[in-house]
Amino acid sequence: MPVQTFQPTRSPRIQSDNEFLHAFKDHEFDEIYPEDIGRLSPCHWSPVEVCQMAARLLVLEPGTRVLDIGCGPGKFCAIGAATTLGHFTGVEQRGRFVKAAREMLQHHHISRTDIVHGNITEVQFHAFDAFYLFNPFEENILPILRIDHDVEMEPHLYDDYTLHVQQQLERMPMATRVVTYFGSCAEIPECYACVKTAYEGMLKLWVKTRPSLEDD
Repeated sequence: MPVQTFQPTRSPRIQSDNEFLHAFKDHEFDEIYPEDIGRLSPCHWSPVEVCQMAARLLVLEPGTRVLDIGCGPGKFCAIGAATTLGHFTGVEQRGRFVKAAREMLQHHHISRTDIVHGNITEVQFHAFDAFYLFNPFEENILPILRIDHDVEMEPHLYDDYTLHVQQQLERMPMATRVVTYFGSCAEIPECYACVKTAYEGMLKLWVKTRPSLEDD
């Protein structure tokens, strides 16, 4: 299947109490957070424009349930909910990021969002329709990416989490959509095809186009 290069475009306006999100530049959005969290954005949080595009690629109809795997302080979930009619859930291990995300969502009255404090292995993938991953596990194998020492980081966890996500995505229905930003995309099973790219190939849309062995 040929890969289509997807050009960034302005997101459609959604009438809501969080119209401010449509006008925010990336650095302005990051100032919402406490300084120690906002300063992590250039390396660890998706840019506003990337969040908008990824959300549009994943939400095909109102009510689409999107899971952000390793959501940090909820930036993608907030922007996705403000610029589409999908429902966004983020799972995050670090309690301080969960607290910051929930406070931000509540303060700005952003609905259709949930932030779950937990591990990806505890999440039921079949409760969702689409998925977003921004390099969630490489912190375990690349010390330069380590944020803090609040959670365990070990090389074997990269393999464990990557395999877990891969196996869960294999079990999803045909036409399931996944967007990845940066990273090796090792979490994506062979039954998915990359059908669109943007930002010089750093953002990819994957769609389950073939049955997996477990589908047989």
